Amino acid sequence: MSTARKGVLASFEYLDSTVDSIKQLKAQGFDEITAFAPFPEHHIEHALGYGNSPVRLFTLVGGLTGMATGLAFTTFTAMDWPLVTGGKPILSIPAFVIPTFEMTILFGALFTVVGVFWNMRIPDIRSQVVYDPEFSSGRFGVYVTAAPERFDEARQILEAHAPARLQDDPEAEAHG
Repeated sequence: MSTARKGVLASFEYLDSTVDSIKQLKAQGFDEITAFAPFPEHHIEHALGYGNSPVRLFTLVGGLTGMATGLAFTTFTAMDWPLVTGGKPILSIPAFVIPTFEMTILFGALFTVVGVFWNMRIPDIRSQVVYDPEFSSGRFGVYVTAAPERFDEARQILEAHAPARLQDDPEAEAHG
């Protein structure tokens, strides 16, 4: 039994056809779906089942780590080199606010960049998915991969939504 998967690329003129085909593919259990659009479109994201981005968790963890690091840094520095001025306490929170804030912003930004790269899977050493230049100039695309025994079913679902063009296994043609 072969584990090779076959793909089909459909090019659509209209957004509604694209969204309907994605919803029907998802309903039939196809999970490896890639959508292409000439501009960001929330209907496609909703059809694919995308939720909130996990990058915000990276930012939160980075910000909290930066805040803890900023407080620890300033506290340990003040304790290591105590400088009593005017009878003020050595550990004075107002004096630590600015370094803590700056560390929060720095770590939050760095963790956000790491989160973006992590979720984009950069660097991606796999072969790239096929792309049609028409997807940048007004057409919408759906690329779905399926096991050989379910390939015809995926193709029929895409054909039912009247694509402008339907291409079988373009990834193999691009590398072959």
